[in-house]
Amino acid sequence: MGEPRYSRRTLLAAIGGIIATATGVATYVSSSSSEATEQQIATADRVRGTGAAKPTVRFERVYSAARRREVTLAFYLPTGANPRGLPMSILLHGLHGDARHASIGNLDEVLTSAVAKGSVPAFGFVAVDGGDNYWHENTPGDDPMAMLLDEVPQWLRERGYGEPFAVTGVSMGGFGALLYARRRAERGDPIAATAAISPGLITTWPEMAKRRAFKNEDEWVSLDPLRHLKATGPTALGVWIGDRDRFIEGTRRFIRDVRPEVGTVKSGGHDDGFYRKVTPDVVQFLAKYAKRAV
Repeated sequence: MGEPRYSRRTLLAAIGGIIATATGVATYVSSSSSEATEQQIATADRVRGTGAAKPTVRFERVYSAARRREVTLAFYLPTGANPRGLPMSILLHGLHGDARHASIGNLDEVLTSAVAKGSVPAFGFVAVDGGDNYWHENTPGDDPMAMLLDEVPQWLRERGYGEPFAVTGVSMGGFGALLYARRRAERGDPIAATAAISPGLITTWPEMAKRRAFKNEDEWVSLDPLRHLKATGPTALGVWIGDRDRFIEGTRRFIRDVRPEVGTVKSGGHDDGFYRKVTPDVVQFLAKYAKRAV
């Protein structure tokens, strides 16, 4: 069995440009599809939780040349924050996940509440569909890492947001976040911070091979964060995992050998119950590195 699928949430969808929901929050989205049905603008505004501060969530369909397909681009934003130049953390989903369900552990609510209270500066999250291949080009012509490195910054600029200052990932996305930080460092443009939640750090090839995300063991070894411990360069690292998580062995090893700025093991498993425990700490960690471009 792979990692658990994320539960589907009820979404409000409509055709058009702007829809005002019952909460009074309007969302605008656009589409670049070449097919008529995919040209229709898909709009959703999801508000969860009971607090006064509610996040704004926006979905768009965009074409990724790196993945050779349309993908969902999702924005998780603190309502009321000025979007112009807003610092953004890329948010990477886990296995069988997608951009629409990337905000695990009520991450967007936690961020919005903290911004509303003034305990952290405003920043946002941007998520995108990455498939199930651990955020690398396992299938020729489908390169989610190139999408993150080259296309996501462009999409952010086109919409007036700031450049990615950080990357946040859960499970498979935690593996991907560490790989993204490595690629940025290799480009001489290291990201400021990386938050890896329950990262999918598997210690044996037979176990990883079950996921069919790598062509062979050599390819996995060449990308595995456990075998490239210093590859993220000066990027500040934060790692959180539950003591009953299936990936605890590899993650404990990573924390021991890398000594990240934050290396937290708490009671819990590989599930949303654990994620809810740590997302406040994740937001506080990221906030230290969120600087709005002048």
